[in-house]
Amino acid sequence: MRALAHPARLAILEHLAVNEAGATATECAEVVGLSPSATSYHLRAMAKAGLIQEGPSRGDGRERVWQRKFAQYEVSGEGKNKADELAMAEAILAHQNDKLRRFLADAREHGGKWYDVATMTDNTLVMTADELADLIDKVHKLCEPYRRRVRKDPPPDARTVTLQLRGAPLLPLRES
Repeated sequence: MRALAHPARLAILEHLAVNEAGATATECAEVVGLSPSATSYHLRAMAKAGLIQEGPSRGDGRERVWQRKFAQYEVSGEGKNKADELAMAEAILAHQNDKLRRFLADAREHGGKWYDVATMTDNTLVMTADELADLIDKVHKLCEPYRRRVRKDPPPDARTVTLQLRGAPLLPLRES
């Protein structure tokens, strides 16, 4: 969990998800705005945590190419270290919110079809914990055919899209 609780590492994972062939520390450094050596440190920490792995060499073997080890990650609250879970959840929320803010900033300038179909919604539901788990499972299954690793020949106008699903019970407001 600590390996994910850093904005640069989340950005690297996202970059590696979009670039399935992998990327070097120098390429990842350009994405996260760090030096290649600082980015290498993060890549090694992520590899040690089992999040990424070395990919096939691109030729002369002098470059180290990194790839994601898993297709997705999620924060579910099932771990034993609540402080680490909360730190990771906060980092992921900040990263997800930043992605949407970047889109909105660009969309204001360029508008277009993607701006028209992009959405943020908040549904207030009444359900049990088991029903929420079932709903999330159904959404994952609906997403499966569109995952990059599954969809090998997408239409020419297809783009990489972030679909963020959050499900948590509402807490009663506390009176002060």
